[in-house]
This record gives sequence, structure tokens and C-alpha cells, in this order.
Amino acid sequence: MARRLSGEQIIGFRHGAETDSTNDTLISAPRNGRGKRQSGHTAKARFLGCLLGGAVGDALGAPVEFMSRAEILRRFGPKGIARYSPAYGGLGTITDDTQMTLFTAEGLIRGWVRGCFKGITTYSGVTAHAYLRWLQTQGERPTCDIDFGADQPGWLFQQRQLHSRRAPGNTCLSALRAMNSLGESARNDSKGCGGVMRVAPVGLFAWRLRQYESPRDAFRLGAELAALTHGHPTGALTGGVLAVLILALTDGASLREAIAVSKDVLSQEPSHEETLRAIELAEELAASGLPPEEAIARLGQGWIAEEALAIAIYCALVARNFKQGVLLAVNHDGDSDSTGAIVGNLLGTLHGVKAIPAQWLEPLELRDVITELAQDLYAFKDWEIGEYSDNEELNQRIWRKYPGF
Repeated sequence: MARRLSGEQIIGFRHGAETDSTNDTLISAPRNGRGKRQSGHTAKARFLGCLLGGAVGDALGAPVEFMSRAEILRRFGPKGIARYSPAYGGLGTITDDTQMTLFTAEGLIRGWVRGCFKGITTYSGVTAHAYLRWLQTQGERPTCDIDFGADQPGWLFQQRQLHSRRAPGNTCLSALRAMNSLGESARNDSKGCGGVMRVAPVGLFAWRLRQYESPRDAFRLGAELAALTHGHPTGALTGGVLAVLILALTDGASLREAIAVSKDVLSQEPSHEETLRAIELAEELAASGLPPEEAIARLGQGWIAEEALAIAIYCALVARNFKQGVLLAVNHDGDSDSTGAIVGNLLGTLHGVKAIPAQWLEPLELRDVITELAQDLYAFKDWEIGEYSDNEELNQRIWRKYPGF
């Protein structure tokens, strides 16, 4: 078993209620209805669309991640890249963006499982542990002695295809190597996009926990998880924004409504100005009628957090459909896989999995694993597990798959 977890978000679980991490008071169970009612089928399609859409955008951008737009057009023609091209030895292969997104989702589920069995949990701590398992898939370990629980590695770590380096971000690697305790924020001043590009599962998880009445909870958790590797305020706050965007879209909001909610929460945070300016510039350019290639160039290249988020928001706003939005997001100077992944998360959540072209889904690497994880991220709240459960077979099966540490 891993050593005792640390972190600020300690939540005690009880049936029908949970404690607020900010003041340890009891939050009553939310009302049954939502502002925009939708069927379970629609919600499940949004979960699948979010994670599969992000992976598709990531895989489309992977071959051109380090190319300029001019280089992309020279190689792929005047419309740029429009289908999977070879990368990392295959077609439809994902990068570190999707790898870390999957470990985010797994960490959140394992945090929930821990709460059910132990009565207390820390989502930032348990997800930090998930990121350290990702670090291990990259052939590295942290400098401090943190028990990986090698005798109970869990289901995701056992997916051998994940044990492959796909241009992992130097900041993520160095911050995780230097982590002294689970849940502590990074001791750097980086605002690279490696924090925001992996936190979309936070919005899905928060919606399933029925925390949609308080977007601030989702924002706080998204920012905390981004801050595990990126210590600059913008590197963390952009993670909070994406979490709220996904939360609102999952709940049936329009994209513009989701942006308005995220801006409202963001504006109450210290040091929010840089992130807010980037979002508002994306909105202005989307309404300007400027050609997309010029608008995206004004937003930046996406290597830093606020630029990646702004490019994704812009592409989602101007796109007629999922396909157009993702193609806009990968055919530019800069970090094409990260901007493709984020807009894929947004449009996949907004439109559901059926909006993703079949020719992009079918060859997608780890499609079955991503699908199963998305399904579990939707289903976990209904698992009758824990110390008071009479279903010992289910208890053991879930603990083997998602050990609570």
C-alpha cells in the first residue's frame, strides 16, 4: 500500500452527501433536476465524445506538432493535414497529451474508490500518484521514495501500449521527478500547456459527482491538478477553466454559455488577468470574420497554457462541426497535438461521440481503452462498493481495477 496521502482537498464520504474541502461542512445532496435536462444516453455520449474526441485531435496533430504552418502546407497540400499521418510508428497514434489525460481520469476514479473504502480521500494526492505511474511508463521515477504499489498496479498501468515515450513535456517530467509528496504543487514558474491539456476528465468527474451547482469546485480541482506540474498561476488557472467548460458542456450548456460561466469563476481568482485576456481575445477574433489562419496566429502557437486554451476556444467557436474545429486546431504554427486535443475535448463533449468521423475513430490507438475508461468515469457513482457493501465480488473487482491509492 502507498504511504499516507497528502493534499489540501481532503473529502470525507458518506452516503448521499460529501464534505466541502474548503470548510469541512456538509454539502446537502443536490436537487434532482438540472437546468437543462438530458437523457443518460446523451450524457454518456458526451463522456465518450470528450475523451475520444481529445484523443482524435491529439493523434491528428501528432505528426505536425513541431512543424510550422508553412511546412504543414508544403507536405500535405493547400488544405494542410486532413487525415492521420504516420507518427510514432503508426496511424492514429496518441501522444503524451492523451496518456496523461487517461491517468487523470484514472486518478479521479481511484480517489473516489479510496473514499468509499477508507472514508477519506484526496483527489489531488491520488491523481498525483497516477501521474507518477505515468512517469514510470516513460521509464523514469521520482527522486523521493514513493511506493508505487507494484503488487496492485491497477488496470490502466497494465496497458502495455501506454509504456511508450511520445514526446513528453520536459516540465511535466521534471516536476514529477522532483515531487516530494503526493499532491504538492510544482516548484517552478512554468505556464506550459502540459497542465491544461490533460484535465478535461475533471469536468466529467465533477458533473458525475453532481457538483455542477458549484462550478468553483470543478475549477479548483482542475487548477490543483494542473499545478501539480506547472507552478505559474496561468499554468494552473487554465486547467480550472477547461474543467468548468467541460462541466458546463456536459450539463447541456452551449459553448458560449460555458465560456461565460468559466470566465465568471476565473475572474474571482487571483492573477486571472492573463488567462481572461486570452479567452476574450479568442472570442473577439471568432466574431471578427478574420481568416482562421490569421486569427490563430494572433492567439499564439499554443506552447503556453493560455495560448493553447485560447486557440481551442476560438476553433470551437468558429467551427461548423467537430471535423472542421479539429482541423483548424492542428494546422498552425506550434503545439498542434495539444490544441487539437483540447478542441477535441470541447467539441466532443458539446456534440457527443457520434460527431466524430468514423474514419478517425476506427484506427485510433487505444480506442477500446479510452472507451472503457470513459464508461467507467460515467458509471463509478453507481458502484455499490466500500466497507458497507455486501457485494464482495464487486468490491474486489473494482479494487483490483482501480486500487484506492
